[in-house]
Amino acid sequence: MNNLSKIFIEPEEVVNLLKKQMRLKEVYQTILVNRVIWQAAEARGITITAEEIEAEAENQRREKRLERAADTLGWLADQLVTPYDWEMGIRDRLLSHKLAQVLFADEVENLFMQNRSEFEQVILYQIIVDSETLAQELYYQIEDGEISFYHAAHIHDIDAHRRRKCGYEGIVYRFALQPDIATVVFRGAPQQVISPCKSEKGYHLFLIEEFIPAELTPARYQEIINKKFHNWLNTELECMLNTELLSNSEDT
Repeated sequence: MNNLSKIFIEPEEVVNLLKKQMRLKEVYQTILVNRVIWQAAEARGITITAEEIEAEAENQRREKRLERAADTLGWLADQLVTPYDWEMGIRDRLLSHKLAQVLFADEVENLFMQNRSEFEQVILYQIIVDSETLAQELYYQIEDGEISFYHAAHIHDIDAHRRRKCGYEGIVYRFALQPDIATVVFRGAPQQVISPCKSEKGYHLFLIEEFIPAELTPARYQEIINKKFHNWLNTELECMLNTELLSNSEDT
């Protein structure tokens, strides 16, 4: 355990540091978002029980291998927070999760079905070069077996990170691709190189390893809810700020 907790720091010092590091806005927005969540939960009668908090606290203790109460207290002291602070943080996270479920759980399946194609995925390799001539040459060389797609990416791609990964982009959602690029990729066939296509980034060659059909897995279910909840929070925060600005203008 460190001795930081023994040194008193004025709240103003914390605020000034956040200002100097250009992080005050981020903290300010987080506080307002938390306020939105608490107000919305209260309006809907959503609460968190002591049992739910204790269950989540136990999960965290297991993850951090805090086997004894003294271990937990030592960890909290090291983080400069009290057990009450920790409990309130858990309450905030659980309340946020429960509110998101109440607001959007009933919409997830319909949203998924309506946008099913957008949740299709592809294991994708890509080469981007800045010359149409080079792109065509590489395409024919790969097709003729003169060079592998991966070797071509390692040598010619304009992006150093992608060169090191031999063109590997990973598992990519359809919605993460530009619409015209998505159309080209998802019309392709596994293990075939797609002929060059142009974008503002350059000339692209694609290799599809595998298509992954869209399924409403638990992870994707939560992903959809999180996205809906994030958008809702942004809208509510904007409304709060506009209301505050209007109130201030009327007062003046």
